[in-house]
Amino acid sequence: MMSELKDKTLQTIIKDSLKKSMSYTEYRNLVSELVENESTTGIEQTEALINYTMLNDRRMKRWDKTVKVSEDIINTVKEFGKDITWLVLTESWCGDAAHVMPVMNKIADLNENIDFKVVLRDENEELMSEFLTNGGKSIPKLIAIDNTSGDVLNSYGPRPSIATQIVNDYKNEHGALTPEFKEDLQRWYNKDKGQTAIQDLLDMLK
Repeated sequence: MMSELKDKTLQTIIKDSLKKSMSYTEYRNLVSELVENESTTGIEQTEALINYTMLNDRRMKRWDKTVKVSEDIINTVKEFGKDITWLVLTESWCGDAAHVMPVMNKIADLNENIDFKVVLRDENEELMSEFLTNGGKSIPKLIAIDNTSGDVLNSYGPRPSIATQIVNDYKNEHGALTPEFKEDLQRWYNKDKGQTAIQDLLDMLK
C-alpha cells in the first residue's frame, strides 16, 4: 500500500511539472533571450552563471547542427513503439546539459512516440528531489515516463556513462573536481561528439 501511495505521489509531482514544461525549441529560445538580456535561469543570478549561460547557448547551437546519428541507430530508434515522454530537468548555466540536451533532442526527434519536454530544476524542487544523483541535485536529469500508465520507466544523467566513470575515478583519487579537470572534461565532450550519450539513450529505449 505504501508503495502504491508513493507511486501515486510521484505521478502527481510529474503531472504538475509537465504542466510547466516546454519543448526543446522553446527552451532554446528562452536561453537565447537570456543571453540577450544578460541573465540566466535559476534562483542565483551571478556574473559567473550568466557567463555560463552565454557559453552554453553557443555550445548548444554548435551541437544542434553537428551531432551525427548513424543510419543503424536512426532505424533502431524509429522502430521504438512505446508512447513515452522524456522529461528533462535542467538550467541554462549547466555545462553538462549544454552538451547532452541537443543529443537527447536529436534522438527524440527521430520518433514521434517520444515527447521531449524540458523543465527548470529550481522551479521543480519536488521532482528534482525524487531523482537525486548520489544525494545531489545534479543536472541534466532525464526521466522516461510511460504515457499510458504514467509510470517512470527509468532515468538518465547527469552525464554520459563514460564521462560519469571519468568523473567518479577522478573524485575517488583527488576528492574533488578541479578547474583543470573540468577543462579536460569539456575536451572529452568535444572529442566524443555526443556518441556516448547516443548509445546510452539507445540502451534506455531497449
